[in-house]
Amino acid sequence: MRRRAAAESKDGKRRRKRGPGRPRSEQARQGILRSTLKLLGANGFSDLTIEDVAADARVGKATVYRWWPNKAALIADAFASDTTRQLHFPDTGSLRSDMSQQMRQVIKIFTSRRGRIVAAILAGGQSDKELIKAFRDRFLWPRRREAYATLRRGISRGELPKNVDMDLLLDSLYGPIYMRFLIRHADLTPAFVNRLCRLVLAGAWLHRK
Repeated sequence: MRRRAAAESKDGKRRRKRGPGRPRSEQARQGILRSTLKLLGANGFSDLTIEDVAADARVGKATVYRWWPNKAALIADAFASDTTRQLHFPDTGSLRSDMSQQMRQVIKIFTSRRGRIVAAILAGGQSDKELIKAFRDRFLWPRRREAYATLRRGISRGELPKNVDMDLLLDSLYGPIYMRFLIRHADLTPAFVNRLCRLVLAGAWLHRK
């Protein structure tokens, strides 16, 4: 009986020692996301494979598929995880300040090395419906929901008309950023963001219903 109790006690200790399995699993997940961004920036969307990501992250393919159903979801999550913290909307008490600060963070990402990743996602998404949908669902819409909350604060402070079309307003603010990023006919600068923000927000009052 004592031997059995001692054995059971040892088994219990072993099981308790295996507790750190989850942190190791999270470490593997983060490694997969980093490898995805690395390979996407180097090779683009079409040449990126789950096999290559798994090899670079030193995990098996099954480990990748445990979290992501396909390459598109993996890429969208990798980009979102790398940028979400920087793209939160502040709450300064001024709508123009909140929007312009967040928009400046957007162009900071677009003009950094991560801009190549954005370009790869947008280019690949034109022929891959799964990719552009994953980008919308996992990156764009979470930012959009934050933007709605920021605009609602502006409405409550009287900085915007109550019946403003929030989707049209946001498209008008961010559309020119994507256009300059993709067409490259002019530079993306903080000064451009400030002018754009001032123009669009002022226009929202002039064209209120």
